[in-house]
Amino acid sequence: MAIGGRTDLIAFAAAGAVAVVMPLALLMPGRAVPLPERAPAPVPISVTVPPPLASVYARPLFGAAQPDESAVPANAPELIGIVGRLGEDAVALVRSGGASRTLRIGDSVDGWKLESLSIDAAFFTRGAERARVPLPAG
Repeated sequence: MAIGGRTDLIAFAAAGAVAVVMPLALLMPGRAVPLPERAPAPVPISVTVPPPLASVYARPLFGAAQPDESAVPANAPELIGIVGRLGEDAVALVRSGGASRTLRIGDSVDGWKLESLSIDAAFFTRGAERARVPLPAG
């Protein structure tokens, strides 16, 4: 026999021995580990009386149906629309004093500074006064 053949035979025998011994070693019973004591079961949260199901159907699906117009100061610019991509190049179309203007964030009209735009409103500040001017419905 050649040396290479003998090495192959030894490797084959070792692999066979491992294949027989390993499952036996894994199946042998081990020492039992004591389980920790169980924590007491949590107390269930008590449920108050749920509102009647009719109240669910009475409310608007996605928030307020009409924005609260009383929160907008009377002298705040009137928002006509929002054009462009928010966060990149969006501008607000506002009506002030009968004329329409476009405002970028940071621009001012009638003392009101455009602070930010959202998908449905513009946020203006004048001194310490803040106003959320929603888009017109419809």
